[in-house]
Amino acid sequence: MIAYCGLTCDSCPIHLATIEPDIGRRRELKESVVRQCAELYNMDLRLEEVTDCDGCRTGSGRLFSGCMNCGIRKCAIRKNLESCAYCSQYPCELLREHFSRDPGSRNTLELLREKS
Repeated sequence: MIAYCGLTCDSCPIHLATIEPDIGRRRELKESVVRQCAELYNMDLRLEEVTDCDGCRTGSGRLFSGCMNCGIRKCAIRKNLESCAYCSQYPCELLREHFSRDPGSRNTLELLREKS
């Protein structure tokens, strides 16, 4: 599961908390999300606001609020893209800003671009 922006859902603490059966560990993961959102995105998020998420490309309806309001996600959906890797404007300013916070996502998108 790869998000439009190149984040890997399998390593995302929001998604990991969603699938975690242990309540204590689930809470720890959500607390980690609150810290990371504050540090990386300057988001003032409370623990109870960390909702379940099946990934930004899922149709299940379970989507983290930060993903729901993501400009990158909205743009990719508007352009009917499977991933930003396939966009003719790659990398746009939104992605460059995102890459500054998560360089691994750039590597993921670059690999997708090489395969296409």
